Amino acid sequence: MSKNIKKTIGNIIFFILLIGITFFLVFKDEDFSNILNIIGSVKIEYMLIAIGAMFGYYLLEAFNIWRILKTFGEKVNIFKALKYTFVGSFFSSITPAASGGQPMEIYHMYKDGISRSYGITALLIQLCCYQIVTIGYGIVAAIINWHMIDNRLIFLVILGLCINSIGLTIMLICLFSKTLTRKLINILIKLMKLVKYKKAEKKIEELEAGLEKYNNGSDFIKKHKSIFIKSIIVVFFQMTLYYIVPFLIYKAFGLNEYNVFKLITIQAVLYSSVSGLPFPGAVGISEGVFMNIYSSIYGSEILSSAMLLNRGVNFYLFVFISAIVTMINTFMFKDKKDEESEKDIKQLDEPKY
Repeated sequence: MSKNIKKTIGNIIFFILLIGITFFLVFKDEDFSNILNIIGSVKIEYMLIAIGAMFGYYLLEAFNIWRILKTFGEKVNIFKALKYTFVGSFFSSITPAASGGQPMEIYHMYKDGISRSYGITALLIQLCCYQIVTIGYGIVAAIINWHMIDNRLIFLVILGLCINSIGLTIMLICLFSKTLTRKLINILIKLMKLVKYKKAEKKIEELEAGLEKYNNGSDFIKKHKSIFIKSIIVVFFQMTLYYIVPFLIYKAFGLNEYNVFKLITIQAVLYSSVSGLPFPGAVGISEGVFMNIYSSIYGSEILSSAMLLNRGVNFYLFVFISAIVTMINTFMFKDKKDEESEKDIKQLDEPKY
């Protein structure tokens, strides 16, 4: 068994354990049969629309990746782009801080004959746009719903927005300023040497390679500004589909007090608070924040059922679907040689922007 497979199995086991602990803490004082009865009474048509909205969320991400790769002249269709999106979603869900998603997407693109540098640039643009929309949506939504955020959550909301903002700032610096990026790398090198980090030389090489990737992406964005702007617009609609799921679940319970705008912005606050935290799929944190911020909306009687349905539709269901897609795609490649898989992810083809 290879090192990568062992690591993936370890991540899956930890992910399942985290889910188990979360569900135990949330439901330990609940009558689960009552929760199931409440769930069984919801309007199925709204549940199906919610699932459709989540599929649309993944489809729009695939559309962005497909469009960028087509700009490079790569032979890729929307179905392959959707496959990459599901593979990335699965590994992002089971790894801390979603760190495993993009490398695996790049690897599966490479197996399909897509240039690594083009794959990296496509995902880099998508990630930048994703962060811009998440932060923008989150800040506006937090201002609108500030009265609903209690003192225990204020810190988490600010922390989540700050982490996402720092991540976006670093990406933009790496994309558009070689001078500042070099300074950042030099600071990291000094810190690693200061603490006598054993793998410092290897990490320095990775940082140098990463710098080249970001600079190559910058060249593409400068020449294709409209692609970046269009991608932001697509991501805005993508995130709106994700944020509308709680409203559809709310309607499934037959509730009407709150409108779609209110529930979209509340979900934007929740997501921007937890998305930057280093937990696989934000499991545990998302459930806890949901129970807090939605308590006044659902009331204690159906709150647990609402949380289960929301997380079931906008996370757990599609983790399962993406796991199936990943397994099928892996078996399709079982006869292909895989000698340099880990090394290939870190290497770059020379881009032809």
